[in-house]
Amino acid sequence: MGWRSFVAVGDSFTEGMDDAYPDGTYRGWADLVATRLAAEAGPDFRYANLAIRGRLFPNVVAEQVPAALEMKPDLISFAAGGNDVLRRTFDPDALIARFDDVVRQLRSGGADVVLFRFADLMARLPGQRLVAPRVNVLNRAVGETAERHGAIMVDLYADDAFGNPLLWSADRLHLSAAGHRRVAAHVLSALGVGCDEDWLLVPPHPAPTPWLAARAADLRWAGQHLAPWVKRRLTGRSSGDSVTAKRPVLGPVAD
Repeated sequence: MGWRSFVAVGDSFTEGMDDAYPDGTYRGWADLVATRLAAEAGPDFRYANLAIRGRLFPNVVAEQVPAALEMKPDLISFAAGGNDVLRRTFDPDALIARFDDVVRQLRSGGADVVLFRFADLMARLPGQRLVAPRVNVLNRAVGETAERHGAIMVDLYADDAFGNPLLWSADRLHLSAAGHRRVAAHVLSALGVGCDEDWLLVPPHPAPTPWLAARAADLRWAGQHLAPWVKRRLTGRSSGDSVTAKRPVLGPVAD
């Protein structure tokens, strides 16, 4: 079917970090999908992106879901919970119950809803033994919820290409431009819409890094990315505290 409006809901994954436009703002998979859908639908197509980096699941639900429902779009993407699994207070049962309720709400208005199983990025991050099982629980719930409510599921976890570090940015947590293009291709494929085949191209996997060089890179990463993240957790701050949605209302993609 053809969609004439699309609202993207979520956190940094949907905001587009770290796929930057020339002016430094973020593009990301959702902008790429919207541009392709607009090419199919014509000049009347409208797009909003409410996603804000750092948002926890309850904040996404409280701040963005009502706004998305109010817009009454044909298509909604919902991706949240990734920040929650990194918190020591993570409650999988509570999140999964709310996740199901949110998807039910989004579907009740007749919109098609796109959900995501998260790609496996834990191999290069600390806390793998703690966080990986949480991601698995959340991914399993996404699949079950999608089937229960007739949502469209994009299974990034099943794509081994995301094991290539070049699909991730320097912080090892957010996607690179190539990673966002690949996600966009998966979404469009799930929607039955064609895309540029180059979006599925994966850079050659880099050669293994010698042990000493790899440890030096780990130390640089810890100083540049892990330490600021820990400091924000300790001070109760978020990377998105001063950030607003980049496309808060439905409008033409060319805006």
